[in-house]
Amino acid sequence: MASQSLSFPTAHITSNRLIQKLHSKVLLWPSRAHTKPSRISSSIRAMGSSASSQSQHADSIEYEAGTGTIDYKSLSDEEWKKRLTNEQFYITRQKGTERAFTGEYWNTKTAGIYHCICCDTPLFESSTKFNSRTGWPSYYQTIGNNVKSKLDLSIIFMPRQEVLCSVCDAHLGHVFDDGPPPTGKRYCINSAALKLKPRQ
Repeated sequence: MASQSLSFPTAHITSNRLIQKLHSKVLLWPSRAHTKPSRISSSIRAMGSSASSQSQHADSIEYEAGTGTIDYKSLSDEEWKKRLTNEQFYITRQKGTERAFTGEYWNTKTAGIYHCICCDTPLFESSTKFNSRTGWPSYYQTIGNNVKSKLDLSIIFMPRQEVLCSVCDAHLGHVFDDGPPPTGKRYCINSAALKLKPRQ
């Protein structure tokens, strides 16, 4: 049967192949004798949507699906204020300290994992929590390398080791060398910097 062709404003169709230009990129559909296209453009957008809106939608889907990531260290103070309560912001982003014996977790014995209130990173196992009689939640060990420390010279003549979340740099508290075995460490943490997820 003789080949027939149809003409359209945006495409030229033959019985063997369809050549269509999309933003200077060419898509080739072979005849039935072929099984794979010669070249496929990866920049096709839904009709009527801009490149930026499509990108934002894709990013939203990735994050909701748990495959995307947020650069927490780049968030501004204004963005953190929208995510946190006043007390949480003061402690985690401005290096504040809650009053002893007032925090939600200072005397909690519930089994579970304590996460960062800012980015949800797991920080401490409840099994490493102990009664330090200081009025703040205390732990002798962190979860992996999710907590980091650095020298704090904010109090003159009293150098301390500040502890922060490794993912978002949230201020958590301080670590001291007067804890129980096996580490000998006492991670003295603000309750407002934590979120306990009870073990099911």
